[in-house]
Amino acid sequence: MGKRWSLGWLLLFGIITVLPSLNEAGELPPSAVARVATPVFSDPSFPKLFGGKSGKTLQSDRCGQLRSLEFIAPPGSLFTVIGAVPGSAPPVWRVTTAEYPYPARKGYFVDPRFLIPATAQSPQRLRSLPAEEEILSRLRSSVGAPYVWGGNVRNGIPELLKLYPPATPLPVAAGAAWSLAGLDCSGLLYEATDGFTPRNTSSLIGYGIPVPLAGKDPRAIVALLKPLDLIVWNGHVMIVLDNGEVIQSRLQCGAPGNGGVILQPLLGSLTQLMKVRRGVDLYPPPPEKDKKLFVVRRWYP
Repeated sequence: MGKRWSLGWLLLFGIITVLPSLNEAGELPPSAVARVATPVFSDPSFPKLFGGKSGKTLQSDRCGQLRSLEFIAPPGSLFTVIGAVPGSAPPVWRVTTAEYPYPARKGYFVDPRFLIPATAQSPQRLRSLPAEEEILSRLRSSVGAPYVWGGNVRNGIPELLKLYPPATPLPVAAGAAWSLAGLDCSGLLYEATDGFTPRNTSSLIGYGIPVPLAGKDPRAIVALLKPLDLIVWNGHVMIVLDNGEVIQSRLQCGAPGNGGVILQPLLGSLTQLMKVRRGVDLYPPPPEKDKKLFVVRRWYP
């Protein structure tokens, strides 16, 4: 999927950088559609995120993560436009989208230059699930991609370097970070499935059907697992590739690149996990206090 999206960006690259933002032409549309992969943030201060006072820095925490990035909406995603953020230059819109049905304290915000007005007939994005072997191939091809909080496009969004140009040229790695190139744990699966699966682990813990594992040891659990099963808890997910390997995107603060997508032995990973978490058949609903749990969910048809 990353390659197809990159091709779409290249085809539309000249358009997105020269068209005026939509709200310069008059009233805001009630809804809009993502023309290309569109970053969605929980903070409307985009110039602060991309450049800061010096114009050279990407806002990040001590682990190098831009925590206000929520996710990257696939092309064709439908947004409801709530309104424009007053005084924003360039313009910023507050939006909602069925692609990301999670609560937010401030709301969700996009740069309207990524969007086109929707028509009355504009549908929600059509989701089509790739074949199992295609998903597995995409997952394996992601190995080595950096960890990016909220990231679900391994090749990033090159338009960001044009729409929010750094004050000075950036090294290759810094340019990739500026374009949000990389994947978080659920973003790894989201990209591989063309945005078919839920975007956050809070939804993945109840996605599909449970694999009964309560009371079983790691070897017994491994014997039950199938490709694309999810070993998941509220905060992280690992994806089973086969009876020997699991893949995940993991944040490792201080490591080269701060972590990223890695392959690991399935039995070893499960054994280590069960030293700190207990496998249950169903993730308990709030206000359950025991957070040291995990489940296995089977979702692929």
